[in-house]
Amino acid sequence: MKDIRNTAFAMPLTNPSYPRGPYRFIDREFLTITYRTDMEALRRVVPEPLEIPEPIVKYEFIRMPDSTGFGDYTESGQVIPVTLNGVAGGYVHSMYLNDEAPIAGGREIWGFPKKLAEPALRVEKDTLIGTLNIGSVRVATGTMGYKHRTLETDKVLKSLAAPSYLLKIIPHVDCTPRICELVRYYTTDVTVKGAWEGPAALELHSHALAPVAELPVREVLSAVHLLTDLTLGLGEVMHDYLAKA
Repeated sequence: MKDIRNTAFAMPLTNPSYPRGPYRFIDREFLTITYRTDMEALRRVVPEPLEIPEPIVKYEFIRMPDSTGFGDYTESGQVIPVTLNGVAGGYVHSMYLNDEAPIAGGREIWGFPKKLAEPALRVEKDTLIGTLNIGSVRVATGTMGYKHRTLETDKVLKSLAAPSYLLKIIPHVDCTPRICELVRYYTTDVTVKGAWEGPAALELHSHALAPVAELPVREVLSAVHLLTDLTLGLGEVMHDYLAKA
């Protein structure tokens, strides 16, 4: 029993699905399209004590060709700008990706809301294209003019330094909640290798198991394309929903 306590890190016991951190990402590429949505839709999905300053969503397509322990994969999902105690950050609402190790590690360590899917990010002639498929069904398509205008690095670094929040939920063996926590994390050691903006469009389609369209696109506000190196910092618990009052 002592040996288990001393050696246990993650499942499976003798061959975990991912190694211990820290987790470093090289040439991590983002297409982030910011859009206006419905405030009531956001209120249904953002947990307290987070607050929603305005009805905005950031839809992300992220290409990660070189990440410590997690390998080469792509993900896509929605981040909602929020505040906690007056500090601006982002609540990670949904994530869909195509690699088992970061799905397992992301859910078990931080509480990332990761599900298996088929996202992609590529350049097609003069257009940067992000897509998300669930099986054979297209769920999201984002497009942006390729490198139309260069962005100032200082503004990009400031946005990447903001905190992010997750709702970590781990069930007990009887299916009652064992862990239910609001988790905060940061990205650190960030190097911006390139940053651009340009015209963009975003389409979201209804899907029973990937309901990204439940935060509908009312107006596309902006889009950025980033190329970075960064470290994904470990988390800290900001609120325990199961703690006794």
